[in-house]
Amino acid sequence: MSMAMTQPPEITDSHCHLDFPDFEGQLPQIIENAQAAGVTRMVTICTKLRQEPQVRAIAEAHAPVFYAAGTHPMSAASEPLTSVDALVAMAQHPKFVGIGETGLDYHYTADSADIQKQSLRIHIAAARETGLPLIIHARAADDDMAQILAEEHANGAYSCVMHCFSSSPELARAALDLGFYLSMSGISAFPKSQPIRDIFGAAPVDRILVETDAPYLAPPPHRGKRNEPAYTAHTARVGAKVFGMEYPDFAAQTQANFERLFTKVAQFSVAA
Repeated sequence: MSMAMTQPPEITDSHCHLDFPDFEGQLPQIIENAQAAGVTRMVTICTKLRQEPQVRAIAEAHAPVFYAAGTHPMSAASEPLTSVDALVAMAQHPKFVGIGETGLDYHYTADSADIQKQSLRIHIAAARETGLPLIIHARAADDDMAQILAEEHANGAYSCVMHCFSSSPELARAALDLGFYLSMSGISAFPKSQPIRDIFGAAPVDRILVETDAPYLAPPPHRGKRNEPAYTAHTARVGAKVFGMEYPDFAAQTQANFERLFTKVAQFSVAA
């Protein structure tokens, strides 16, 4: 029993931003905090491709950290348009495990919708070619998002996670129908987020991931403060309640889901 007390169930923070200035000089402590909370793996996400070398260096320096890279939709107009070849070349690194984040954001950057769509399709082609999961950011763009994801899937299958899912039931259904995954962030744990919890509760439990999006969106009891990967555990506990599961069972389910989607992480862990 004492063993169970000291070892919380293992989970994975499937989306964080460890290269952001919020964590500067503190990564060893941040990773230690995460592991103490049962968060034994983290995927840190590069949002501007010129920063890929710094993000890669973090993954190389810390055993529990893997990484993904893409051009964030809010930066699609200000950053150079990438190519499928450039993404495929980056993806050769053993700890590069996903393509993105990419997607559409019409809340803040609706004026760059056209270039966002072009960038998104390039990232989808790279996900298709590499077999790595696409990591999608979607805000205030549900119809275009559902249409492009389905259209591209019809052109050739690829796998995908709707990161930090907080969109409509319709977009959730569209993504799930394509075989995609939904990721629960701290938003899912906010008191007023019952509609989002209802969307998750209606989804198959074998399509659910957990994440922080740290340094953003800290779940209660840390809301309004800097988020960190350790806090994935707070969101996952809320997730367990949503699905009416015991926490260790839900944790194990999200681990199995993560490894099914992020196959390269699962293979790397086995090899290591």
